[in-house]
Amino acid sequence: SGEVPEEPVVSKKSGLLYEKRLIERHIADYGKCPVTGDTLTMDDIVPVKTNKIVKPRSLTAASIPGMLGMFQNEWDALMLSNFALEQQLHTARQELSHALYQHDAACRVIARLKKERDEARSLLAQAERQAPLPASAATANVSALSNGKRAPEDEDMVPGSKRMRPGVSESIIAELTECNAALSQQRKKRQIPPTLAPIDALERYTQLSSHPLHKTNKPGITSIDINLSKDIVATGGIDSSAVIFDRTSGVILSTLSGHSKKVTSVKFVAPSNVILSGSADKTVRIWQGSEDGNYDCKHILKDHNAEVQAVTVHATNNYFVTASLDSSWGFYDLSSGVCLTQVEDPSNSMGYTSAAFHPDGLILGTGTTESTVRIWDVKSRGNVANFDGHTGAVTAISFSENGYFLATSAHDGVKLWDLRKLKNFRSFELYDQDTPTNSVDFDHTGSYLAIAGSDVRIYQVGSVKAEWNCIKTLPDLSGTGKATCVKFGSDAKYLAVGSMDRNLRIFGLPEQDASTES
Repeated sequence: SGEVPEEPVVSKKSGLLYEKRLIERHIADYGKCPVTGDTLTMDDIVPVKTNKIVKPRSLTAASIPGMLGMFQNEWDALMLSNFALEQQLHTARQELSHALYQHDAACRVIARLKKERDEARSLLAQAERQAPLPASAATANVSALSNGKRAPEDEDMVPGSKRMRPGVSESIIAELTECNAALSQQRKKRQIPPTLAPIDALERYTQLSSHPLHKTNKPGITSIDINLSKDIVATGGIDSSAVIFDRTSGVILSTLSGHSKKVTSVKFVAPSNVILSGSADKTVRIWQGSEDGNYDCKHILKDHNAEVQAVTVHATNNYFVTASLDSSWGFYDLSSGVCLTQVEDPSNSMGYTSAAFHPDGLILGTGTTESTVRIWDVKSRGNVANFDGHTGAVTAISFSENGYFLATSAHDGVKLWDLRKLKNFRSFELYDQDTPTNSVDFDHTGSYLAIAGSDVRIYQVGSVKAEWNCIKTLPDLSGTGKATCVKFGSDAKYLAVGSMDRNLRIFGLPEQDASTES
């Protein structure tokens, strides 16, 4: 370098002079002499003692022209380096743009292939429904159902396979009629319980708790039901599982796993400690609870050949109905898991998206993807009325306990129907055109109505002529902007809300206010 070493050392082997810090680093990296290439260690290095001297300045820095030349050289080197970096940046941008174009083209191809696949599946499903049932299969199905239980091999049949149905017997119709008469008689004498939460209490509702029940990688709660007698909440999730949650203790009692796709509907059958779950995997599962708090899958029902969108339980707690996108609904016996009858609707080409029993049990309401609400007579399985007027699929149906109000929700909001005159008497258009209304629910007394969309709103139930006033608007605290399901607790003392995150949220009065109310 032409500079005097600060700490000179000399090699015993070669006699060469080095800067101490430089030769130490070279020996540590390579273990040999940088000049001769012979093996060299620090033991071969001898320090040279010298007097402190003043280092002479470099000749290039001794004059102004020399310094200017040095600065010019450094500037030229900097510009060359900057030019090389710009060339590399330009090349990287070109490669990134090419990769983005390739990704966009791949996404378009995938979307087109998915659309073709779905169209092919739809055509195949239609062909399967129209295909005649072989005589051997019909005979096998009759024998499998003759003893009131499914044969083991029947469980392994593909979803949607055609089967012989035993039908709804006269004894069952008599049971439904007797239940209807008893409930109708009770309804005439019904009174609002004094324990019902008053309006001023609902006005002060706020979030009491939030419980992460479902998986993080597949968030979203699609359905909620509450066992009012035990204060237990069931939720169905996009993660293909249903969760049983004790609201009082804040503990998960059980997680029901078995479905292969999202759970679209969950329902309690409280007296028999049974839970029903419907799924997008085209099946319905009957879960039987045990004393230890666990639930075992008692039956897997594979009678539909498209997504099961809704499950609703009859007032007798002995029967239930499933509704599917295959344009059919099935009437089941709960104890045996047998589909007694399956009603297909040829005029409904796109299928059912929601279903609910009337409180008396002889009327069934179903919502379709084609914006129509269909009312069925359960005894005759006949379509007795149709309500039109919605835009988009009917996402939820709820009958009031008074027996003559029906609330339905769809993309355009909520409509209220008078079953006595079969007409729409009020509509709520709550959100913008890009935000559908996802859920609607009357409380058990028919005094309040909850609506879920981009937020949750609670209305005081009025009459056909009297106004329905909005008591409280609860914000969607999930951050997703989409409350998917809502359900009133016992005496409307709390509200359970599910959203497109994994949390179940409970809204109600804070403890201090609740103690004051009591």
